[in-house]
Amino acid sequence: MKTVKTVALAIAFGLAGSAVAFADNDAPGADWMPPDQVTQKLEAAGYSNITGLHADDGHWEGKGVKNGKITEFHVDPHTGELSKEEIDQD
Repeated sequence: MKTVKTVALAIAFGLAGSAVAFADNDAPGADWMPPDQVTQKLEAAGYSNITGLHADDGHWEGKGVKNGKITEFHVDPHTGELSKEEIDQD
C-alpha cells in the first residue's frame, strides 16, 4: 500500500511540474500590439530583414539587421518601444 501512495504522489508531482512548464508566458497577451504593427515600428527604427518575431517572457523578441549588423531585440508589447538591442554574436 505504501508503494501505491508513493507512486501516486510521484505522478501528482510530475503532473504539477508539467502544468508549471506550460504556464510559461510564451503567448502574446490579448492586449498586445500585433506582430505586423511591431514590425512596422522596428522598420521605422532602422531594422530590416526582421525574423523570428515571437512572444517570450512578457515581450516581443526577434532578430533583424540594423546598421548592417544582425541584432537581437526585445520590444515592449504595449508601446512597441525597443527595450533591448544587442548585436548577435552567433
